[in-house]
Amino acid sequence: MKKIILPRSTNFTEVTEFVVLGLSDHPDLQVLLFIVFLLVYIVIMVGNMLIFILILGDPFLHTPMYFFLKVLSFLDVCYSSVTLPKMLVNFLSEDNRISYTGCAAQMFFLLFLGASECFLLAAMAYDRYVAICKPLMYMIIMSEKVCLSLTILSWFFGNLVSLLQTVWVFNLPFCGSNQINYFFCDIPPLIKLSCIDTSSYEMQLFTATILVILTPFSLILVSYILIVTSILKMATVESRKKAFSTCSSHLLVVILYYGSGSLIYLKPKSTYSQDSNKMLALTYTAITPMLNPIIYSLKNKEISKAMKRMVNKTIRKTLSHGT
Repeated sequence: MKKIILPRSTNFTEVTEFVVLGLSDHPDLQVLLFIVFLLVYIVIMVGNMLIFILILGDPFLHTPMYFFLKVLSFLDVCYSSVTLPKMLVNFLSEDNRISYTGCAAQMFFLLFLGASECFLLAAMAYDRYVAICKPLMYMIIMSEKVCLSLTILSWFFGNLVSLLQTVWVFNLPFCGSNQINYFFCDIPPLIKLSCIDTSSYEMQLFTATILVILTPFSLILVSYILIVTSILKMATVESRKKAFSTCSSHLLVVILYYGSGSLIYLKPKSTYSQDSNKMLALTYTAITPMLNPIIYSLKNKEISKAMKRMVNKTIRKTLSHGT
C-alpha cells in the first residue's frame, strides 16, 4: 500500500485488518442465517455446475447461445464463491476478521467477475439479436472464434475495471475504525472508513460505474429494440411467441442483475442506506446466481431435453454395469 503522510498533529492507528460485521448483529439469528445461506450456496453450486456440465457434454447444446450460458454459469459459481463461503464461516465464528490483503483480493475478484458478467450479458444480447434478426447468417456471424473473442473481451474489461477500482480504494488511508458494516469487502462501505475527504474519489467511482454499467446496458437496450422491432414484423403470433421465448430468460436475468447493481452504485449518497444496500447486494451475489439456472431450465426446452438425455444415459450406464 502507498504510504500516506498526514499532518503531525493527526493521531491515528493505521488499519492492517478489517472486521466484517455481516448481515445481522443478533446472535440468535446466526445459526438460522447459516442454514439458509448454506442451502442457497448449495443450490447455486449444484444448479450452475449442472448447467455447465450439461452444455459441455451434450453435442446438441454446442451452439453460440449455450456457449455463453455455460460461461455465465461458470462466472456465477466463481462469483458466489468469492463472498458466500467467508460469510458462512462468519455466521458461526466470533472472529470475523479479514486481513488487509484478503479484503483487497476479495474486492478484486468480486469486481472482476461482476464487471465481466455485465459485459457477458451484453454479448448474450447481441447473440439473441443475430439469432432473431439475421437467422440465416447466425452460425456464420456467431462463429466459435467470435464467441470466444467476445468472452475474452468481457473478461479483459472486467479485469481492467477491477484492477483500477481496487487500486483506487486501497490507495486510500484507512485509520481509526476497521469495522466494515457489510458482509464482504465492497467499495461503498470501505471508502466510509477512510480518514480523508473522498468526494473526488466518489466522483471517479460514479463515472467509472456509469461506464461499466451503462455501456453494456446500452448495448443490451439497442439489441432488444432491434429484436422487438423484428419480432413485431413476424407474420404469425406463434412465431412471435417462439422468438420472444428465446430472449425471455436472458431479459429476466438482466433485469435482476442490472437492477440491483444500479441501485447500489448509482444512487445518490444522500439516500445511502447500509441495510438496504446489504439486501440489494444479496440479490446480485446470491439470489441471481441461484435463480439463473432455474430460470434457464424452466424457460428452455433444450436444457430440459438435455437433462433427460443425461439422466437416461446415466441409467443405461448403471444398468449395463449392474449386468
